[in-house]
Amino acid sequence: MESSRPEDTPRTYHPAFASPEANVVLRSAEGTLYRVPSFVLVNTTEFFRNGISPHATGTAGNDVLIPVNEKDAILERLLRMLCGLSTSRWQGYDEVEGVLKLAEEWNTPGPLAAIRAAITTPLFLASPLRLFAVATHFGWEEEAKLASRYTLALSLYDEEHQELLERLPSKDVLALLGLHRKRRDEFKRLLDTETVFDAGNSDPRFCRECGERLDNHTWRELKIRMFMEMDRRPLGDIVGGLDMEEWPEAQACWNAKCGKETCGKPNYDRLVMLQGIQGCIAKLSDSL
Repeated sequence: MESSRPEDTPRTYHPAFASPEANVVLRSAEGTLYRVPSFVLVNTTEFFRNGISPHATGTAGNDVLIPVNEKDAILERLLRMLCGLSTSRWQGYDEVEGVLKLAEEWNTPGPLAAIRAAITTPLFLASPLRLFAVATHFGWEEEAKLASRYTLALSLYDEEHQELLERLPSKDVLALLGLHRKRRDEFKRLLDTETVFDAGNSDPRFCRECGERLDNHTWRELKIRMFMEMDRRPLGDIVGGLDMEEWPEAQACWNAKCGKETCGKPNYDRLVMLQGIQGCIAKLSDSL
């Protein structure tokens, strides 16, 4: 641990960390000084435990000065958490990741636990891939599981996610891709079963009204479109919902009728088919 004595130059102390009774002075990368009692650093961080005596003197001109290569926003936030001072609301991932990096470097269990408790608020759930990256890095299983569920609303193959995915260990990327692929493939398997969709998957199938053989190509085309949508957005909230009603494939399927001129009975009961689709989605695995 690099330390020195404060130089005989004007000092700018952070107003919340300026008590002359605090005997350790931390200097941020921006030059701001923070007075902190040595016993706080020794008892809350493993990093300082063997580097500072809890009985170090704190007389003027005899404090320990320790440069910290962090900006004020990061250093102040972590020191406030260590000292039990009030903190403002988190502003986003850039802030919390910076504090997490320093907290991990210093090995500070208290701040890490506090951040873990806050990391699943709506602010952070709005960026589930970043939450997944943080949670897997620290081995926070419940948070990683929750983040994986929220990633189902994303298309992981979109270019906008590439940089973040490249930062993840390959095992975590593969696990996440596996969840998305498993959900898509399981949905396709359920769509192809005759027990749920006998009206579309039975071959041959005949009109219950007149006995004419029916053509199920519109259902097959709708299944392809649903599979593609689940591949793009495995959450499946569009499939089986109101937005799907605008698809040409859905309209063609629901409008399909028996080809016999004197019959014209609809090939499918739209409501029954939609209930079956939604039931399939409800059965899918939704997290790691």
